[in-house]
Amino acid sequence: MERRIVDFEALRSAELQRLKSARAAETPPFRINKIGHVVLKVADIERSLDFYAGVLGFEVSDVYPDSMVPGRMIFMRFNADHHGVALIGGAGEGPKATEMHHMAFEVSTLDEVFRARDHLERHGARITFQGRRRAGAQIAVEFLDPDGHCLEIYWGLDQVARGAEARPPEDWVETVSLEDAVDHAPPGQDTTLADPGLRRDGN
Repeated sequence: MERRIVDFEALRSAELQRLKSARAAETPPFRINKIGHVVLKVADIERSLDFYAGVLGFEVSDVYPDSMVPGRMIFMRFNADHHGVALIGGAGEGPKATEMHHMAFEVSTLDEVFRARDHLERHGARITFQGRRRAGAQIAVEFLDPDGHCLEIYWGLDQVARGAEARPPEDWVETVSLEDAVDHAPPGQDTTLADPGLRRDGN
Protein backbone atom coordinates (compact mmCIF):
# COMPACT_ATOMS: atom_id res chain seq x y z
CA MET A 1 0.00 0.00 0.00
CA GLU A 2 1.28 3.47 -0.86
CA ARG A 3 2.23 5.52 2.18
CA ARG A 4 -0.07 8.41 1.21
CA ILE A 5 -3.23 6.29 1.23
CA VAL A 6 -5.48 6.45 4.28
CA ASP A 7 -7.21 3.04 4.44
CA PHE A 8 -10.52 4.08 6.04
CA GLU A 9 -12.01 0.59 5.76
CA ALA A 10 -9.15 -1.03 7.67
CA LEU A 11 -9.07 1.82 10.19
CA ARG A 12 -12.73 1.11 11.02
CA SER A 13 -12.26 -2.66 11.25
CA ALA A 14 -13.21 -4.44 14.46
CA GLU A 15 -9.61 -5.57 14.95
CA LEU A 16 -8.17 -2.04 14.87
CA GLN A 17 -11.03 -0.66 16.96
CA ARG A 18 -10.31 -3.35 19.55
CA LEU A 19 -6.64 -2.32 19.62
CA LYS A 20 -7.56 1.36 19.86
CA SER A 21 -9.89 0.77 22.79
CA ALA A 22 -7.24 -0.93 24.96
CA ARG A 23 -7.29 0.40 28.53
CA ALA A 24 -5.64 -0.57 31.78
CA ALA A 25 -7.66 -3.10 33.78
CA GLU A 26 -7.23 -0.77 36.73
CA THR A 27 -5.85 2.73 37.06
CA PRO A 28 -2.14 2.47 37.87
CA PRO A 29 -1.04 4.15 41.11
CA PHE A 30 1.32 6.39 39.12
CA ARG A 31 1.27 8.63 36.03
CA ILE A 32 4.07 8.54 33.48
CA ASN A 33 4.86 12.09 32.37
CA LYS A 34 7.12 11.56 29.35
CA ILE A 35 9.75 9.31 27.83
CA GLY A 36 12.68 10.03 30.11
CA HIS A 37 15.71 8.97 28.07
CA VAL A 38 16.99 6.61 25.41
CA VAL A 39 20.32 4.75 25.47
CA LEU A 40 21.84 3.80 22.12
CA LYS A 41 24.55 1.27 21.34
CA VAL A 42 26.91 2.75 18.74
CA ALA A 43 29.86 1.43 16.76
CA ASP A 44 32.14 4.46 17.17
CA ILE A 45 31.28 6.48 20.26
CA GLU A 46 33.42 9.48 19.28
CA ARG A 47 31.90 9.63 15.80
CA SER A 48 28.43 9.52 17.36
CA LEU A 49 29.40 12.18 19.90
CA ASP A 50 30.51 14.42 17.04
CA PHE A 51 27.04 14.03 15.53
CA TYR A 52 24.89 14.44 18.64
CA ALA A 53 26.98 17.23 20.20
CA GLY A 54 28.47 18.82 17.09
CA VAL A 55 25.43 18.71 14.79
CA LEU A 56 22.40 18.44 17.09
CA GLY A 57 23.85 20.59 19.86
CA PHE A 58 23.45 18.17 22.77
CA GLU A 59 25.57 18.88 25.86
CA VAL A 60 27.56 16.21 27.69
CA SER A 61 26.60 15.78 31.35
CA ASP A 62 28.81 12.85 32.33
CA VAL A 63 31.04 10.14 30.87
CA TYR A 64 31.72 6.61 32.19
CA PRO A 65 35.05 4.88 31.45
CA ASP A 66 35.41 1.30 30.17
CA SER A 67 35.92 0.14 33.76
CA MET A 68 32.36 1.21 34.61
CA VAL A 69 30.60 0.37 31.32
CA PRO A 70 32.39 -1.63 28.61
CA GLY A 71 32.68 0.58 25.54
CA ARG A 72 32.34 3.77 27.65
CA MET A 73 29.08 5.66 28.13
CA ILE A 74 28.28 9.30 27.39
CA PHE A 75 25.26 11.01 28.99
CA MET A 76 23.91 13.95 26.96
CA ARG A 77 21.21 16.52 27.61
CA PHE A 78 19.09 18.82 25.44
CA ASN A 79 17.00 20.32 28.25
CA ALA A 80 17.34 20.57 32.03
CA ASP A 81 17.20 16.77 32.50
CA HIS A 82 20.63 15.30 33.26
CA HIS A 83 20.32 13.13 30.16
CA GLY A 84 17.83 12.55 27.38
CA VAL A 85 20.11 10.40 25.22
CA ALA A 86 23.10 8.30 26.24
CA LEU A 87 25.57 6.49 24.02
CA ILE A 88 27.38 3.22 24.76
CA GLY A 89 30.28 2.26 22.51
CA GLY A 90 31.19 -1.16 21.25
CA ALA A 91 28.31 -2.02 18.94
CA GLY A 92 29.49 -4.00 15.94
CA GLU A 93 29.56 -2.50 12.47
CA GLY A 94 27.23 -3.97 9.88
CA PRO A 95 23.50 -4.70 9.97
CA LYS A 96 21.77 -3.11 12.93
CA ALA A 97 18.96 -4.43 15.06
CA THR A 98 15.59 -3.07 13.95
CA GLU A 99 13.75 -3.09 17.25
CA MET A 100 13.76 0.71 17.56
CA HIS A 101 11.93 2.38 14.70
CA HIS A 102 12.87 5.99 15.50
CA MET A 103 13.41 8.57 18.23
CA ALA A 104 11.82 12.03 18.02
CA PHE A 105 12.76 15.42 19.46
CA GLU A 106 10.24 18.24 19.84
CA VAL A 107 11.05 21.86 19.01
CA SER A 108 8.98 24.89 20.02
CA THR A 109 8.27 26.47 16.63
CA LEU A 110 7.60 25.40 13.07
CA ASP A 111 10.39 27.71 11.89
CA GLU A 112 12.85 25.55 13.83
CA VAL A 113 11.85 22.48 11.81
CA PHE A 114 12.71 24.37 8.61
CA ARG A 115 16.00 25.54 10.12
CA ALA A 116 16.73 21.97 11.25
CA ARG A 117 16.33 20.71 7.68
CA ASP A 118 18.82 23.27 6.37
CA HIS A 119 21.26 22.63 9.22
CA LEU A 120 21.16 18.86 8.82
CA GLU A 121 21.77 19.11 5.09
CA ARG A 122 24.75 21.43 5.65
CA HIS A 123 26.23 18.80 7.97
CA GLY A 124 25.71 15.92 5.56
CA ALA A 125 22.98 14.13 7.50
CA ARG A 126 20.85 11.82 5.37
CA ILE A 127 17.27 13.13 5.43
CA THR A 128 14.75 10.35 4.86
CA PHE A 129 11.46 12.28 5.13
CA GLN A 130 10.12 15.78 5.51
CA GLY A 131 6.56 16.99 5.85
CA ARG A 132 3.59 15.66 7.80
CA ARG A 133 2.62 12.04 8.23
CA ARG A 134 -0.89 11.03 9.24
CA ALA A 135 -1.90 10.35 12.86
CA GLY A 136 -0.61 13.01 15.26
CA ALA A 137 -0.35 15.72 12.57
CA GLN A 138 3.17 16.83 13.52
CA ILE A 139 5.40 18.46 10.92
CA ALA A 140 8.83 16.87 10.91
CA VAL A 141 12.15 16.22 9.32
CA GLU A 142 13.45 12.65 9.73
CA PHE A 143 17.11 11.74 9.34
CA LEU A 144 19.75 9.13 10.20
CA ASP A 145 22.56 9.29 12.73
CA PRO A 146 25.99 7.78 11.89
CA ASP A 147 24.84 4.32 13.02
CA GLY A 148 21.65 4.43 10.97
CA HIS A 149 19.29 5.17 13.88
CA CYS A 150 16.29 7.07 12.56
CA LEU A 151 15.72 10.41 14.32
CA GLU A 152 13.00 13.04 13.99
CA ILE A 153 12.78 16.73 14.81
CA TYR A 154 9.15 17.81 14.95
CA TRP A 155 6.66 20.52 15.86
CA GLY A 156 2.88 20.56 16.22
CA LEU A 157 2.04 17.13 17.59
CA ASP A 158 -1.69 16.97 18.41
CA GLN A 159 -2.43 17.27 22.12
CA VAL A 160 -5.17 14.90 23.31
CA ALA A 161 -6.67 15.24 26.79
CA ARG A 162 -6.94 12.08 28.88
CA GLY A 163 -10.16 10.27 27.96
CA ALA A 164 -10.69 12.37 24.81
CA GLU A 165 -10.63 11.12 21.23
CA ALA A 166 -7.73 11.78 18.87
CA ARG A 167 -8.15 13.62 15.56
CA PRO A 168 -10.26 11.45 13.19
CA PRO A 169 -8.56 9.98 10.10
CA GLU A 170 -10.72 12.19 7.88
CA ASP A 171 -8.74 15.17 9.22
CA TRP A 172 -5.29 13.69 8.59
CA VAL A 173 -3.34 15.64 5.96
CA GLU A 174 -0.16 13.87 4.84
CA THR A 175 2.44 15.85 2.91
CA VAL A 176 5.93 15.03 1.66
CA SER A 177 7.60 18.43 1.97
CA LEU A 178 7.72 21.08 4.67
CA GLU A 179 6.33 23.62 2.23
CA ASP A 180 3.30 21.43 1.45
CA ALA A 181 2.79 20.87 5.18
CA VAL A 182 2.51 24.64 5.63
CA ASP A 183 0.14 25.01 2.66
CA HIS A 184 -2.12 22.08 3.58
CA ALA A 185 -2.83 22.16 7.30
CA PRO A 186 -5.34 19.96 9.11
CA PRO A 187 -8.18 21.69 10.99
CA GLY A 188 -6.93 23.70 13.94
CA GLN A 189 -3.21 23.64 13.10
CA ASP A 190 -1.72 27.11 12.49
CA THR A 191 1.19 26.65 10.10
CA THR A 192 2.10 30.31 9.73
CA LEU A 193 5.86 30.74 9.58
CA ALA A 194 7.37 33.66 11.50
CA ASP A 195 10.00 33.79 8.73
CA PRO A 196 8.40 32.90 5.36
CA GLY A 197 11.86 33.19 3.80
CA LEU A 198 12.65 29.74 5.18
CA ARG A 199 10.52 28.23 2.42
CA ARG A 200 12.36 26.90 -0.61
CA ASP A 201 9.64 27.62 -3.17
CA GLY A 202 9.66 31.38 -2.70
CA ASN A 203 6.03 31.56 -1.48
